[in-house]
Amino acid sequence: MYFSYTTLKNTFMAPILLLLVLFMPALQITGGQSAGVCYGRNGDNLPSDTEVIDLYKSNGIGRMRIYEPNQATLEALRGSNIELMVTILNNNLQALTDAAAATDWVQKNVQPYSADVKFKYIAVGNEVHPDAAEAQYLLPAIQNIQNAVKAANLQSQIKVSTAIDTTLLDPSFPPSDGAFSSAANSFITPIITFLGNNGAPLLVNIYPYFAYIGDPANIKLEYALFTSPGVVVQDGSNGYQNIFDAILDTHYSALEKAGAPNMVIVVSESGWPSEGSDAATNGNAGTYYSNLINHVKTGTPKRPNGAIETYLFAMFDENLKDGAEVEKHFGIFSPNKQPKYQLTFG
Repeated sequence: MYFSYTTLKNTFMAPILLLLVLFMPALQITGGQSAGVCYGRNGDNLPSDTEVIDLYKSNGIGRMRIYEPNQATLEALRGSNIELMVTILNNNLQALTDAAAATDWVQKNVQPYSADVKFKYIAVGNEVHPDAAEAQYLLPAIQNIQNAVKAANLQSQIKVSTAIDTTLLDPSFPPSDGAFSSAANSFITPIITFLGNNGAPLLVNIYPYFAYIGDPANIKLEYALFTSPGVVVQDGSNGYQNIFDAILDTHYSALEKAGAPNMVIVVSESGWPSEGSDAATNGNAGTYYSNLINHVKTGTPKRPNGAIETYLFAMFDENLKDGAEVEKHFGIFSPNKQPKYQLTFG
């Protein structure tokens, strides 16, 4: 079984099925958590940034990923105690190969807020592919942002990394054979080495939904939704009941082969759409998100100790997203701030 990009943007999980309720007064999120939520802003009907931060706080969501250093969002985050991942988009990478520009970026977008906004990660680039025009700029931009963070004396608080998707793997099955492809290896290995030297995790976007719809003959819905009653894939001594764990452990195997056996992976996106295809239903999405939140409190077969820091994609349905119709329907909230599912983050 091989996961390619039709089969990609992958993720997987184990059994627990919570009911989808039509009328839900609140999304309940309590206790210690491994899961945060990505806040995308590609919509013309979304709440104000202040309302969004209040929604995170009132529901106990303690981690956020944003896709640009939007000043209104950063202002609203002051004093919220929400841990923050800020993304630098791919079209900004070339400019940041200039060290002065990277210093300016940190001085403008991080330092003025760092006293009362809990920056945790800067994701330099999102899903940059080895054959993309931006690929040549990624490592220099990461290095310059890292140096700028260090110059601001924020290196103990903020880790600088990049977010990849699952297309860099080949082979990708079984998990123990996972490796970066020959096309990706010379691109990603120097980045991994730099991240390791600075104690940073690798960020990976994992979407079991796309794995399932790309290969439904070999990937069963239960395996993608964490509802398989038993082991589906046996890989040596490791048994996999969900594709999320399999994809994550495949990346851990690839990191070992790239000389980074101790590097941690943060799942920087994972979600399931509620409209736009046969598999994109409220029931499937609610099941996926509920089970994902519960599953990431523990590790994978390969890395069983410790929780999996994971960011659900996304906070809201976004009606201006490009691409297929499903791209507009990944939210756990509707734009009117009503929860789409009954989720408990705790």
